[in-house]
Amino acid sequence: MAAVSPSDLRDWVEGERRNVIGIADVLGVSSDTYARDPLSLLPALQDYVSRAPLDEFEQSDWITLHADLMSYVADYLIQKHGASWSVADDPAAPRGYRFVIEATGRDGQTRRVDPFDVVGKEIGSLPIEVTRMLARAELTLNLASQEAGRP
Repeated sequence: MAAVSPSDLRDWVEGERRNVIGIADVLGVSSDTYARDPLSLLPALQDYVSRAPLDEFEQSDWITLHADLMSYVADYLIQKHGASWSVADDPAAPRGYRFVIEATGRDGQTRRVDPFDVVGKEIGSLPIEVTRMLARAELTLNLASQEAGRP
């Protein structure tokens, strides 16, 4: 496994949480409301991505959108399903690892999903549907039934 200090992982986790709380604030969802129910952000976030002028986005806009959606998908899994951030070896990554979400599925097996990849797949097949991203991540981790994951 790649050498990742506990403080590196802790900093990543804290940064991702701050990011999603900031997104909620910008979109008019209080941090208290969001903390009680991560789905409270879904309508505002979907409205934002549906209205965003994606055809006018520059690379930095896409990077920001990707990072924001990744933070939300990850935090949703953490709050709703007790998932957690973890580290996965990745020789292709600049640091030799990447941060992933890990959870125990309905079958008792622990699985990992990379929220960056989940968001990337969604962005690659516009229009962006936030609910579909959440369902894809839940299905990958075996947190929901196949029937519940249908868009």
